[in-house]
Parts: sequence; C-alpha cells; structure tokens
Amino acid sequence: EVQLVESGGGLVQPGGSLRLSCAASGFTFADYAMSWVRQAPGKGLEWVSGISWNSGRKDSAESMKGRFTISRDNAKRTLYLQMNSLKAEDTAVYYCAKSHNEYYSDSVGDMDAWGKGTLVTVSS
Repeated sequence: EVQLVESGGGLVQPGGSLRLSCAASGFTFADYAMSWVRQAPGKGLEWVSGISWNSGRKDSAESMKGRFTISRDNAKRTLYLQMNSLKAEDTAVYYCAKSHNEYYSDSVGDMDAWGKGTLVTVSS
C-alpha cells in the first residue's frame, strides 16, 4: 500500500521559514516523480512544486519561485519542501503527491497517490 506522510507544518510569522517533509513507503520511491500541492482555505488545489525521479528536473509555480525549493533523498525515501519568505497567502494545507511516472506534471490529474496533508499557517 502506498503511503505518504507529511510533517513539518505549523504556525510561522510572515517572512519566516519552514521545511516540510514527506516520508514515502509502499512503492519504489526512486522510480517516480513527486510534487507538493496545496489547498488554501476555501480554494481549490494548487500545484506548488515538482521534482523528477532523479532530481534532474524540478520546478515551482511562478508565485513560489525563488522562495520555495523542492528536493528529495531517494535513499531516505523522503521528499522535502523548503519554504522561505513566507507570506500570509501561503497559508494552506500542503500535500505530498506521487506522480504516475518518473517526470513531474503540474496537473493534479497526473498524480495517483496523496498524503493527508500538513497545515501551514502564516500569521503574525
């Protein structure tokens, strides 16, 4: 059974930083691209960042470029999201998602497994 377990969320002040982690099990982590997707209160799912199977390709949504960095450690079967310069509008539940193949997509329809999410609240 595929399992994705996020951690690292919490309350942070504007301008602060957080590092999210996602522990994966139940599949060959190194064979698949992974993404972070978020859902702000009252809004739909928004792709945040994606990384290919070997970290050779990675990207983030335009509003997060320069602030968020995705990475992975295949030996540890763990996905990360380093978030810096956080803004109030970054408040959301952040989900770790597995792609159906080795290359990431910014379409949530191309993701076939999801974690339960971790809440990030940016507020003073």
